[in-house]
Amino acid sequence: MKLTQKISFLAITLFLFNACSSDSDIDKDLEKPTLTIQFDEAFPKACEQLQRGQTYTFKAKATDNVGLVAYSIDVHHNFDHHTHDDQGVECDLGPIKTPVNPFLFKKNFTLEQQPTAYELSITVEIPNNIDVGDYHCAYSITDQTGWQTQTSIDIKIIE
Repeated sequence: MKLTQKISFLAITLFLFNACSSDSDIDKDLEKPTLTIQFDEAFPKACEQLQRGQTYTFKAKATDNVGLVAYSIDVHHNFDHHTHDDQGVECDLGPIKTPVNPFLFKKNFTLEQQPTAYELSITVEIPNNIDVGDYHCAYSITDQTGWQTQTSIDIKIIE
């Protein structure tokens, strides 16, 4: 009976040892996706002036080593001069002011095919009745494993 128990214990131990995989056996995605507006067709560029009442196609490029699953755009006022611009360009900012009817555009998108390269192309209508002044345009891209990259630029909306 003791021999049967020892063999059973040994068999269970070997089974459990083989069933567990170490982290080194699993391929890990350790790379964030890339996101850029540094190409000729990108829009808007840093310090770009956009007119109220116009429609624009905002463009950026994203890549990832595994696959992209989602992206977003967020255009919001910068009347208080907060910053998250990462383009290294300083734009002339208007005076700090209190928003009355600021423009806000936020939209999320999914990428069903999970491409490794994608050009974001988003149509944005700027209403006639919004506050003019300083704004931010922020893009975000997310890959299959949840890594996210963001980029943001300063723009102006004018009359």
